[in-house]
Amino acid sequence: MVAACTAIWNLRPYPPDEAAKTAMQGGEGITVIDSGDWLAFEGGETREPGVILYPGALVKAESYSPLARLLAGDGYRVFIAKMPLNLAVSDVERASQVIKAYPHQSFVIGGHSLGGAMAARYAASHPDRIAGVILLGAYPDKKGNLKDTGLPVLSLLGSRDGVVNREKYESGKQYLPDDALYMSIEGGNHSQFGSYGMQEGDQAAVITPQDQWQQTAGAIKEWLQTKVNLPSEE
Repeated sequence: MVAACTAIWNLRPYPPDEAAKTAMQGGEGITVIDSGDWLAFEGGETREPGVILYPGALVKAESYSPLARLLAGDGYRVFIAKMPLNLAVSDVERASQVIKAYPHQSFVIGGHSLGGAMAARYAASHPDRIAGVILLGAYPDKKGNLKDTGLPVLSLLGSRDGVVNREKYESGKQYLPDDALYMSIEGGNHSQFGSYGMQEGDQAAVITPQDQWQQTAGAIKEWLQTKVNLPSEE
C-alpha cells in the first residue's frame, strides 16, 4: 500500500496556474471547448493548419492555455491533448482522434518536453496526416525519426532551460531533417512554455512568462506561414 501511494504521489501533475485558468475562460473573440479528450481554442477566423499540442510529462493540458489562446487569436485552431496520467507516452495516437473529428482540417503537431518527443513519434508514424512538427524544449528519439519524412520542423529552446539534457538534445538532431529550424528563446526556460509554475530542475527565466509565450507564438506563426506547405484545394 505504501509503495502504491508513493507511486501515485510521484505522478501528481503540475496544476495550471492562475494565468492558465484565466486563459481557459474564453472571451474576447476566443472560444474554448473541453471535449473531454482535448481542449480546443478557436478564434473568429480559421486559418490553416490546425495545431495539435501534446503536454509535457505530468503537466495538465490546461497549462498550455495562454500559448493556445495567442495562436487562436491569430486564427489558428489549437487542440491540446488531455493525456491519461498526464503522460503523452500513454497515448501517442491521441492526435488521430482530433484529426478524425476535423476531417477537412490540415494539421501540424507539436509538444512540450516529453510531449514533443511523442508528437515526433506520431508524425513519424503518420507523415501523410501531418504537415509539420513543433518541438518546445524537446527532441525526438529513434522512434520519432523525421529525417526523411519531408516534414518541416520547428525546434524552440529556452536559453535557460535547465530540464532538457543538452547532450541528448544535440544527439536528437540526427533524427530531424537537415532544414529543421532551430530557434532560441533568449532568457526563457523550460517551464514557461506552459503556465504551471517552476518545474523541478529548471533554471529561473529572465523574461516573463508572457514574453516567452508571445515569442513562442510569434515564431510558430511565422513558421506556419513561411515553412509549412499545405495541400492545395481541388
